Amino acid sequence: MEKGAAATLRPRGERKSTPERRQETLRPRGERKSTPERRQEIVRAAAKTFGTKGYQKGSLIAIAEQVGMTHAGVLHHFGSKEQLLIAVLEYRDQEDLEILGTRQMPQGMELFWHLTRTAIANTRREGIVQTYAAITGESVTENHPARNFVIERFSALRGYIEDALRIACGPDLPDDVCTYAATSIIGVMDGVQLQWLLDKKAVDLPEATRFAIEAILVAAMAGKDRPRPLTEN
Repeated sequence: MEKGAAATLRPRGERKSTPERRQETLRPRGERKSTPERRQEIVRAAAKTFGTKGYQKGSLIAIAEQVGMTHAGVLHHFGSKEQLLIAVLEYRDQEDLEILGTRQMPQGMELFWHLTRTAIANTRREGIVQTYAAITGESVTENHPARNFVIERFSALRGYIEDALRIACGPDLPDDVCTYAATSIIGVMDGVQLQWLLDKKAVDLPEATRFAIEAILVAAMAGKDRPRPLTEN
């Protein structure tokens, strides 16, 4: 049969077969991903996009392309770009707890061990650390959709650390020392992470984090008797 005749026999509107299209046609129905799996895939793609481009410049179209979906398909799962952003932040926090194999924050000295183990784990998940740094940095701008989430997250973390300090240091720990120590630990961890993202050869993320937390703990345990070399006479 001539090529022209073969072309004539193909039903009108039928697209020429491609290896990719044939593979999709032959894929068993059982291989279709479940909704939770699909959502998780989208969240990971969003984390990568927001981490490299920031929230404002990271588009839903770019995220959808990574998972083989349409813009509308992503919105079907999350409703809006803002809701997807919150899902990314929650995914990051959940990963921290999975390091411990638990769903709850530890207490007392175990919390500080958890923070140091988190720093070690972060060296193996640069993408999610980059996403967290980019989004929290952007959240200081007015009307940013992650602003309230980040504020509440920091508030909750300060509370966890303050409780852990009171267990570790005893009930006589002054409230102001407890508050300063909790705020400082969070600030140091985020600051060291940022330096590490910018220059990994110059910054040892786990050891710098451990050093800072230990120094703050020593000062907190000393309470009012701690050395204060920067206090004016």
